[in-house]
Amino acid sequence: MFTMIFVNDLAGAPREIVPDWMVHFSERHDNGSGMTFVDLVFPAFLFIVGLSIPFSLDKRGSLGTKLGHILARTLTLLAIGILMVNGEEGASNSWYVCMFASAIFAACQMGPKPGTPGNAAWKSVNLGLRLLGYAGLLFCALTLKHHDQAMLTLSPFHLHTSWYGILGLIGWAYLAAAILFLVFRAHSTALLGCVALMTSFYAADRHGFFNHFWPAQFVDFGGTLGSQAAITVAGLLLSTILIRPETGSPAARTKFTLLFIAGFALAACLTTGLYGISKNAATPAWCFWADAITAGMWLIFYLICDVKPVAWLSHPLASAGQNVLLAYLLSELLPSLLEAVHLGDWYTSLAAGSLLAAVARSATCGILILLITVGLNRTGFRLRI
Repeated sequence: MFTMIFVNDLAGAPREIVPDWMVHFSERHDNGSGMTFVDLVFPAFLFIVGLSIPFSLDKRGSLGTKLGHILARTLTLLAIGILMVNGEEGASNSWYVCMFASAIFAACQMGPKPGTPGNAAWKSVNLGLRLLGYAGLLFCALTLKHHDQAMLTLSPFHLHTSWYGILGLIGWAYLAAAILFLVFRAHSTALLGCVALMTSFYAADRHGFFNHFWPAQFVDFGGTLGSQAAITVAGLLLSTILIRPETGSPAARTKFTLLFIAGFALAACLTTGLYGISKNAATPAWCFWADAITAGMWLIFYLICDVKPVAWLSHPLASAGQNVLLAYLLSELLPSLLEAVHLGDWYTSLAAGSLLAAVARSATCGILILLITVGLNRTGFRLRI
């Protein structure tokens, strides 16, 4: 999350002072094959979504409850993502502030943790705030114009989607991986087969296999439900070592993860020659490298947070990671909020002098947003979709 806030903020610095390796590879190499650390942020989110699915769904009760939760979360992520994308094409700062505030209220959960005294009284408050948030999102959708046409009309029904935005893409990947988890649970061989099958969607799509497939009118099967969703399923595959008895020891988990990293790195090397490495095109090699590198980072955090905890590092990481959706929405709200209060030019000037100034501004922005998120979380303000 810090890296995402950092690189998004750094993108607002003058182009000439930011080196190639600190921006998306495609921004400086239109048709080249490659990636920078910036191109790892989005797939890392996809991967982490997969890691969290077993722990999220196993807390739910019946199959119907789980399916309802999956559908509600997917639709909410799609809705916010579509609004964000459509807002990029001429929406006012006040519209953006209203939209992000509504998104935060639509997912908010205030009060003490479930099961503590006084929590029941907050249910009505949370319900009211969520209804207000969804009403605000609907208002934003109905009032936004796209090339003189409303983004959303109810009669006749029309919804302009363009693409689904980062949150929308995460929503589709979550939907696919969550359903696969309900089907295969912790069966690692089946999940690995799903990763291979979904990655092959990319090649099939490149050769027109889905051209006449009706659902392909609404979602990209090669990238969104193929390569990108495969990253989430790869995260789900890695998470099985945390719930299977035979991989209960740190040694077994470390061995599995090292084999996981080696396997996906080899797959990346073997497929680079086919379509290259490209985040924008969601090529298989990009996905495989993202799987291997993110798994390597996960292993490091697992060792220093769970196996032999380094308290001064693990505690802040745990605190900052408890409410990442709120941190994301706050970071996306910030530019419009600064413009609305006439501080946009001042904030831009902070990064205009040098690369050091730009890095300092972006790092400070990331740290402050995470600190605000931690503070809100400790007061009982959380986001739950």
